[in-house]
Amino acid sequence: MFMTNIARISKALRAYAASVSLRQAAFIVVGTAISSFGVYNIHQQSGITEGGVIGLILLANRWLGLSPSIATPVLDAACYLFAFRFLGGRFLCLSVASTASLTVLFRIWEQFPPLLPNLSGSPLIAALLGGLFVGTGVGFVIRGGGSCGGDDALALTIAHLTKWRIARAYLLTDITVLVLSLSYIPVSRIVFSLVTVTVSSFLIDFIQSRGACREGAEA
Repeated sequence: MFMTNIARISKALRAYAASVSLRQAAFIVVGTAISSFGVYNIHQQSGITEGGVIGLILLANRWLGLSPSIATPVLDAACYLFAFRFLGGRFLCLSVASTASLTVLFRIWEQFPPLLPNLSGSPLIAALLGGLFVGTGVGFVIRGGGSCGGDDALALTIAHLTKWRIARAYLLTDITVLVLSLSYIPVSRIVFSLVTVTVSSFLIDFIQSRGACREGAEA
């Protein structure tokens, strides 16, 4: 019975993969390239933190002593399973592909020294640019039908269930985590993180909604 279910899931995933268009694949690859570039060259260098699942991983480490190597797959898997329940297998397949693309491209960026100057001394500029890169990149990935991680999957599921705009769903999850992060992160750092997540949330919403409008007009 177990092997039969595995075979069915595998067959379904192959069918979903075969249905992915070249345009969707291009959106996902370009989007993950942009977002991974921003995280490596801006976020990591400047120390600007994040909301969403990344923030929850840091909270779990701080509060429970749980290693990120354990918390990351557990939280991502929980968010993906939740999303699968409401957004379907095709979304899950595209999200797995997006995550794989993000991992590979991030590894490529790591082979080079940072291509942008260290903005640690200009946290506001770092926050704005970080939000610009991540928002644009994730927006393209969502246009392609996928997501870059568990936090994206969670926000998209919330938006689907509540009929909210994506920006509102992202802000809800990010701000909740950032408020909890005040237990160990200074307010001054949280303020800049709030700038980042606000910029990225509205950019994701803008890119996704423009895509939806264009597809509706073409239909």
